Amino acid sequence: MLAVQGYLAHVEVERGLSPHTVQAYRRDLERYLAWCAERGIEAVDHVTENDIADFAASLPAAGLRPSSAARSVVSVRAFHRFVAREGMSAADPALHVRPPAVPQRLPKALPYEHVTAIIAQAGDPATPEGIRDRALLELLYGTGARISEAVGLDVDDVDLEALTVLVTGKGSKQRLLPLGGFAAEAIDAYLVRGRPVFAVRGAGTPKLFLNSLGRPVSRQSAYAILRAAAERADVPGRVSPHSLRHSFATHLLQNGADVRVVQELLGHASVTTTQIYTQVSVDTLRQIYAESHPRAR
Repeated sequence: MLAVQGYLAHVEVERGLSPHTVQAYRRDLERYLAWCAERGIEAVDHVTENDIADFAASLPAAGLRPSSAARSVVSVRAFHRFVAREGMSAADPALHVRPPAVPQRLPKALPYEHVTAIIAQAGDPATPEGIRDRALLELLYGTGARISEAVGLDVDDVDLEALTVLVTGKGSKQRLLPLGGFAAEAIDAYLVRGRPVFAVRGAGTPKLFLNSLGRPVSRQSAYAILRAAAERADVPGRVSPHSLRHSFATHLLQNGADVRVVQELLGHASVTTTQIYTQVSVDTLRQIYAESHPRAR
């Protein structure tokens, strides 16, 4: 269906979604088109509400996790809404099809001691790589930035005098974040003793974090940096950049931050998304109460 290409161009150019999000939409719609083709549905205006409901019902059997299945249905709904709005079909057959409910999963926050252990194992502080890796990890935990936001930073996005960093999030929305002292100190050291070493090897780029060839550090490389530091620190379990983001939010709430402030810092469009972290804090409070109150048992 040519309409799919038109929709993907729309979300990329007009809505300004990130390449990562556009690629996820592309995969979802390719799966949907393959499903339609198997059933002889070749035109977008031939799709019925029952067809989309059947597609949604088929996703768990195809091995998709609940969150992935829900996202696929959301992608299909958005596509058909676009097609109807553009006049490529008389009606929106997906209007009343709802994505499957996704069980709420609490974020896995790291204890603060684990976070500091990971940062301490970022690498050899006498090498440009170690200085860079520490700056990256301090930034991720100190601001709660997404990994894509961190590796997308330009040097000029960081203001060490004002202790702020300007990140560009989903939908090209920007937000100004406070930069803590530890992160600012680590970034300052990187700008003086790390980045110049890498920059002379490259063709010139404004990006803050560079690899050994002077090119921007990728999301995959940043993930590998964190994973290696976590292994050296003997931190159990799977540690990802989102682990630091979850820890950032949870630790703020545990120490009394208002949920709406945390919402702004994380760049969540809705406070409902942020409120999942409050449950983590409630669980912590419940544990402390059970251990401390003489009438808790």
